[in-house]
Amino acid sequence: MAGSRDPESNAVNDAEREVPVTGEVVPDKFSSDEVFQRIVADADHEITSGARELFFSALAGGFAITITLLVYASMYPKTDSSVLAALLYPIGFIYIIIGGYQLYTENTLPPVALTLERLASIPALLRHWGIVAAGNFAGGAIGAAVLAYGGVFSPEAATVAADLAAKGVYETSNVELFFKGAFAGLIVAGVVWMNFAARDTITRLVVVYLAFLCIPLANLFHVVVSFTEAMYLMLTGDLSFLLAMTDFVVPVMLGNTIGGVVLVTIVNYYQTTEQRLETARFEHVRRLSVREWLLGNLAGRSYVPLVDTVQDFVRDSDSYRVLVPIANPRTESGLVELACTLADTREKGTVHVAHVVQAPEQNKPADDRRQRDRIVEESAHQLADIERIGEQYDIAFETSTIVSHRSLEEVFDRANRTRPDLVVMNWEKHGLWASARAERPLAELTNQLPADFLVVKDRGGDCSKMLVPTAGGPVSDLSAEIARSLREATGGEITLLHVADSPQEREAGEAFLTDWAENHDLADATRIVDDSGDIEAAIERESTDKTMVLLGATEQGILARLVTDSLHLNVVNEVDGTVLLTERETDRSLIERLFGAGRRNK
Repeated sequence: MAGSRDPESNAVNDAEREVPVTGEVVPDKFSSDEVFQRIVADADHEITSGARELFFSALAGGFAITITLLVYASMYPKTDSSVLAALLYPIGFIYIIIGGYQLYTENTLPPVALTLERLASIPALLRHWGIVAAGNFAGGAIGAAVLAYGGVFSPEAATVAADLAAKGVYETSNVELFFKGAFAGLIVAGVVWMNFAARDTITRLVVVYLAFLCIPLANLFHVVVSFTEAMYLMLTGDLSFLLAMTDFVVPVMLGNTIGGVVLVTIVNYYQTTEQRLETARFEHVRRLSVREWLLGNLAGRSYVPLVDTVQDFVRDSDSYRVLVPIANPRTESGLVELACTLADTREKGTVHVAHVVQAPEQNKPADDRRQRDRIVEESAHQLADIERIGEQYDIAFETSTIVSHRSLEEVFDRANRTRPDLVVMNWEKHGLWASARAERPLAELTNQLPADFLVVKDRGGDCSKMLVPTAGGPVSDLSAEIARSLREATGGEITLLHVADSPQEREAGEAFLTDWAENHDLADATRIVDDSGDIEAAIERESTDKTMVLLGATEQGILARLVTDSLHLNVVNEVDGTVLLTERETDRSLIERLFGAGRRNK
């Protein structure tokens, strides 16, 4: 009959509908590629962290290790059994890993994964390791001092704690320490891999506990625990620091490092597929060059951002190139117009607008990927309006999007990579300066300028009446160049100002200003010599009827002080017009920053 159905046939059909058509089942665990993706996402955030947050997170981790020494040494005399005492050994490591503190041996996996992919440089990895190790040792030393002088240990426990270090220093050879440390490093790095493979906290807790229980049961050595034990014996016994380091801590540290990196990280890395980059990173990823990978910032970049949409880049040596990093395309169109105006005065000008987006907080990898999709899509939409500005000028115009945890440092990395003649930035407290997260010290970052910098305090951008204070020097030369370009483009008037120290210096000041104007093709500019000796007051007086003031940086520079909000120029706030702060490129030296492009003729 039509419409009748065999029950058994119906059951078969229903079962068939439950079978995936492609023959692929839904896994109940992460694949190695997915684990790698989670590790890279975490490492990306860690390796770009500032030194302060890394150190204090590691300090907390080192102090937490004290708990391991405390409970192990306290339990041993009460149970008279190393096995029972070892049951509480993992407690300090549970605090660290579940709590998210930094631990040196834990960092043999995530940052190394980035380095193996050439997404972070070897110097960046070593810097990360150095900060974390210093923090761990400092925390361990503090904990050891508390145990030694705080009356925490019973006499029996104090004896056990001292014996632990003595056993490593006096009873175990360096070779044994190294290989015992290597197996401990294998365990810790393996725990990190499994921690990223786990789907819930209970699983992580069990994995961490069982894995770290193996260290005391197998008589292995962990470098942070060993350092804390050695510090305790130094404070309570006669162990010297040099002997403790050479015959205990250093061999264990080398073993932990090599065990973690070679036996686990590299093995696990090479079990992932060739598509791991597409899985672990967003869109197409440009790796560091071999030179950058080996030398880091000395050769250009030390890190590849989460997203960088710029295409393969070859600099046109005949083009005057202007880089414009912006945080908000909707509000920084005036900055782009200024850059286009400057580039348009050159025979062959190019403007590159880089939209630098602060990376979102880490979410689940899939959510993180979708979020970055939305970020790039929204950035492209906003940059479309910016591109229409470029179409109004006779220049080459480019745009790109960067998503990174280090918004400020990406400006310098992009400048190192593309070698512009000029970088034009906004001076806004809530712009790129506000998120000045950088892996390098800011003084180092801003004292090695890869290009001329022009920082703009925008109040309308009117350049019809420009004031150029000058005391000579390269930064005043840059102010003169910018003023000439703006005059050529808009026909604006230029007034030169020189402040003499006293009325007696006025004649010398007038002679200086005349020569300076002629040497900088500004002989037809209005010239004013002020003999009050007060530079800021003189600028304020002369700028009352001016629409733009161009200020050259002092010897200390402006960029580092902008970042630290320590640039206190009252004149910037008193002047009604736009203020341009100029700072000249730093000479490249050091064999042109280790084989990079040389400094261009200005």
